[in-house]
Amino acid sequence: MFRIGFGYDVHRLVEGRFLILGGLRIPHSMGLLGHSDADVLVHALMDALLGALARGDIGQHFPDSDESYRDASSLVLLRRVMDWVRDEGFAINNIDSTIVAEKPKLATHIPAMRETLARVLKISEDRVSIKATTCEGMGFCGREEGIAAYAVVTLMAEKVGRQE
Repeated sequence: MFRIGFGYDVHRLVEGRFLILGGLRIPHSMGLLGHSDADVLVHALMDALLGALARGDIGQHFPDSDESYRDASSLVLLRRVMDWVRDEGFAINNIDSTIVAEKPKLATHIPAMRETLARVLKISEDRVSIKATTCEGMGFCGREEGIAAYAVVTLMAEKVGRQE
């Protein structure tokens, strides 16, 4: 038995904030605007996990109207979502994700992002794929107004013979 989930997130780039992607602080002149740390990659991943569980989206579970989530680390929230995955009897089979950003260039940061996410999720790095692409100067990402991320996850039942 397996499940598939898809997630997407986008945040506006602004001055005066740190750029956090995949749980890492990435050197850049601007950061992402959001109630939490605005880590679009982790937010897309959380939405994909929640989608696979049919448990809504991160806005339902971690609303921006709740001050306890102001400037929260998305990795802390990801751990909570992963607890729900395990509580439902599932484990991550694999993650495939893409970050869409004109700048900064992210290739050199991807190995550390993979290691960070694998550690937080308690899975091996070979189950975590992170890619980065640009928009060739088109659209809000291409104009460097924001950064987007997409994630797909597959979950598998941890116990053989799990019934729905």
